[in-house]
Amino acid sequence: MDRQSIVLTAGFGDSSEMYGSLFETPLASKYRLIPIDLPGFGGAPPLAGDTTLASLAEFVADRAKQEGARTIIAHSASSIIASLAADGFGRPIDTILSLEGNITAEDAYFSGSAANYTDPSEFKDAFIKRLGEMSETQPIVARYLRSVSCADARALWELGCDVRRFSARISPGEILSRSAEVFYLYNPSNCPEATLVWLRTSSIHLIRADSASHWISVDQPEELSRLALAALERSRAV
Repeated sequence: MDRQSIVLTAGFGDSSEMYGSLFETPLASKYRLIPIDLPGFGGAPPLAGDTTLASLAEFVADRAKQEGARTIIAHSASSIIASLAADGFGRPIDTILSLEGNITAEDAYFSGSAANYTDPSEFKDAFIKRLGEMSETQPIVARYLRSVSCADARALWELGCDVRRFSARISPGEILSRSAEVFYLYNPSNCPEATLVWLRTSSIHLIRADSASHWISVDQPEELSRLALAALERSRAV
């Protein structure tokens, strides 16, 4: 029997390399994992037009259709992209596993900082400096820093500015919750208080990973595999 496909999308400025360790877990044995680099990131060429949440959502929706994937595992800001891909474009995405995806405006603590700059290169340089300082006390950030360093500066800046605009006018969590069957995996210690408050009153399925970093696919791939398999089994049973 053919394995069902799952599209994997990385967070703001990141690359599909963040999912590499998942291929050594039971999740990859049961499902066909398809990590994709969003245009402008991970060495992929940027879009011809502006890099926005909507344009990337169309890209993801088309890729999911090509691969016959009905499920997306989306990290951080790409959770918004996944929700827009599922909510529009007439594509059959019915399940999203959001890995600490953006729920409130406060979650855009990396991406939203782009709106503080008018020059893409200036923003990228400042962001890389910020990540470099963080990596001195948080070694896991060093891998993220390497991925961001490969991002197209304009794509990085345009996407960050759009995340800020989007989150200021509408709750990303509301879009996510209505887009598909959603499983939200999180460590409360990594989330802003506003996001925790929103989650407590939400109807989406919550999955706690209390010891994970923001990049659970990197530091705890086996645990992510276990939790994802349980969620997807639950999804099929609903």
